[in-house]
Amino acid sequence: MEREELKTSRREVTGKKVRFLRREGLIPANLYARGADSIPLQAETVELKRLLSKVGRNALISLHIDGDRKRRMVMLRDIQRDPLSGSLLHIDLFQVEMTHKVRADVPLLFVGEAPAARSSRAMLIESLTELHVEALPADLPPHIEVDLSVLEEIEQAIHVRDVAAGDGVEVLTDPDQVIARVMESKVEAAAEVVEEEAEAEEGEAAPEGTAESE
Repeated sequence: MEREELKTSRREVTGKKVRFLRREGLIPANLYARGADSIPLQAETVELKRLLSKVGRNALISLHIDGDRKRRMVMLRDIQRDPLSGSLLHIDLFQVEMTHKVRADVPLLFVGEAPAARSSRAMLIESLTELHVEALPADLPPHIEVDLSVLEEIEQAIHVRDVAAGDGVEVLTDPDQVIARVMESKVEAAAEVVEEEAEAEEGEAAPEGTAESE
């Protein structure tokens, strides 16, 4: 299977001085691996942005470090951006062994429409956005689908145990946790109570009005 590639070189600049790298069109990075010290790297900003636009969080990336003959299989571990401008500041990579399982958070993809949520008295609550799983790197899915069309009644819910993560993927999130539920809208329920109380008061007031008219 063809993997996306990322070309990097070893980085000598560290600390606050890395800001000068960004001015030169380079983004600082760190490579982590089990049982080894992290390796400071740098990558071209344009190249890195291209990669991030094409791959998901759990995608396998073929990493080339300038001067190394052997390529490494890595995954994105963390992406740091400027909170105001959103510009890319730093990335962390984690080296994986294809025969060793890894743990990762896989985003949930909600598909379909919940029939029960079409009512003005109901609202759809999505409680989880990702699941924590364990699998071989090649088996990690880019996302896990959650079909909302099974929610046909108010108070019906989809739990973690109800979704299929895929072959070779073990879900570590509590199976009893609720992913999505259709609940009665408190606003609509309160409005109905007020309306019912108003109708009841009008009904009680009617006989008095009739008696006075007589």
